[in-house]
Amino acid sequence: MLIYGRNPVLEAIREGRVSRVWVARGVEAWLLRELEKLNVDYEQVPRIELDQRLRTTHHQGIAAEVAELRFSDPEAPFELARKRGETPLLVLLDGITDPRNYGAIIRSALALGAHGVVSEERRSAPLSALVLKASAGTALKLPLVQVKNMARYLEELKKRGVWVYGAAGEAAKDLEALDYRRPLAIVIGSEGEGLRRLVAERCDELLRIPMHPEAESLNASVALGILLYRVRLGRV
Repeated sequence: MLIYGRNPVLEAIREGRVSRVWVARGVEAWLLRELEKLNVDYEQVPRIELDQRLRTTHHQGIAAEVAELRFSDPEAPFELARKRGETPLLVLLDGITDPRNYGAIIRSALALGAHGVVSEERRSAPLSALVLKASAGTALKLPLVQVKNMARYLEELKKRGVWVYGAAGEAAKDLEALDYRRPLAIVIGSEGEGLRRLVAERCDELLRIPMHPEAESLNASVALGILLYRVRLGRV
């Protein structure tokens, strides 16, 4: 598959995933120096050629060919938590279909210490170059898992001792009222519809983020960032 954007391409090069690299003529000299520092061969082409090949003008002057992005094994987040010696923290997505949101969520999850991001096969943005770009390359660094049925997956998590907290604007408890020291999965729903009923019913707790009365809702990645930061504070 083709990926684009400076951070995603440079990260893929560092991870050893790249087979070819194209750079638009006229890009900044620092980018060429970085590629030479990484000892990677690249081909310079007219910018319009990248526009046409990628079907976007938002490539920042660089593209690469990599193997298809693949989802991780469901055990990968727990293995990462064990490797770090940390209490498991998963991010679960219920209906996030916008690839930019998906990528931004992955970026926040990595930055704030989550061990994996889990989505459902039928109700999620697919792994793509746009997701990788929106994640600033972090989609290559964090386990991304896909499951067939989110409600059933919540039951499996609870059987292995993971508590499930769902974000819901109508929840009675706010984020200050819960215990974050236990193994956790934080569930984020779509911005328009929130959590589906079957998913919400299987959460151990529903929580809300206190907001100004004039504010209707938060972007999913912003809400997740607030919740994960609260988890970090609760684990200090």
